[in-house]
Amino acid sequence: MNHKLNVLFVLPSLSAGGAQRVMSFVSRNINKEKFNTTLLIAGSSIDTAYDISGVKVIYLNKTRLLTALPSIMQHIRKLKPQVVISSISHTNLAMSMISPLFKKTKFIGREATILSENNKEANSRRWSPIHLVSNKFKNLDVLLCQSKDMAEDMILNYQVPKEKISIINNPISNLPPIKTISKTTKTKKFITVGRLSEVKGHLRLLEILAQLNYPFKYTIIGEGEYKNLIFEKAKELSILDNIEYIPFTNEVNAYLSKNDMFLQGSFVEGFPNALLESCVVGTPVIAFNVPGGTREIVENNVNGFLVENEIEFLQKLSDNRIWNPKEIRESVYKKFNEGKIIKQYEDLITKTAKQIS
Repeated sequence: MNHKLNVLFVLPSLSAGGAQRVMSFVSRNINKEKFNTTLLIAGSSIDTAYDISGVKVIYLNKTRLLTALPSIMQHIRKLKPQVVISSISHTNLAMSMISPLFKKTKFIGREATILSENNKEANSRRWSPIHLVSNKFKNLDVLLCQSKDMAEDMILNYQVPKEKISIINNPISNLPPIKTISKTTKTKKFITVGRLSEVKGHLRLLEILAQLNYPFKYTIIGEGEYKNLIFEKAKELSILDNIEYIPFTNEVNAYLSKNDMFLQGSFVEGFPNALLESCVVGTPVIAFNVPGGTREIVENNVNGFLVENEIEFLQKLSDNRIWNPKEIRESVYKKFNEGKIIKQYEDLITKTAKQIS
């Protein structure tokens, strides 16, 4: 007799992104002796950016989640999962709307950001059905958050009952070679990895870097709607020649290892994967103390600095201490290693499935 739990992961796509990375990783690594896992993707296989070996994947080849919804419902009826796990707000909203139709299935929605803060971003103010629905996630059985701040946001601003909230941080999904302690050079090397958008704070980082009185190189990896504004600002500040820009690379860890510091200028974060990855390779970070998972990762003077304002950020850029890459990695590995996080997902799925009447 098969006592495995059927678990269906629902995502709009498997393109490069934090939610896609974590959900594909979890679906691939939870115990296959206990769980049958299927990835149901609204988009197409051409966008797949992550390893999904060993997992059954169904692509619906739709350009929008809304048009994929009838097919998603059809597959839920066919597969009869005990638990559906979705991620990203509009997907969670859709699952909340259809969940009353599936009495024998429990729905877990994994949030990817601090939604109330993210909605303040200028480019997120465009029309979206999520802004029109009250009690957006009320029909979800569990609202899974990546950080304590995200959980508080869901309770205070989206009327999610505290008893429905669960917190699981993002996992360290691989352990690349740890960096070696580089020799001190006259030119400091900084790096930022992430979407080029207002909320990520690239412009304020440029304002800070322009005040440095020593030579530096700044690598920016990422794509987004703020690209032109970032380069216009760099030109205005006369630091354009200091910048190396890389739209996309599969060698992020190699770039992180080559740099002296990871810089995070974000005004809000869900759970910053790139910052975590920097600590994993042993490169320290400087980040603003903002809502989200940043302060659950950064330990002052252990793996970097958590600062309150631009003046303090500038001061830390001139700190010349020698960091220990092994200590930096250990500071995050003990909290976010694969075994620990996967076990939390397995426990949550099992506990949620037991609630089926």
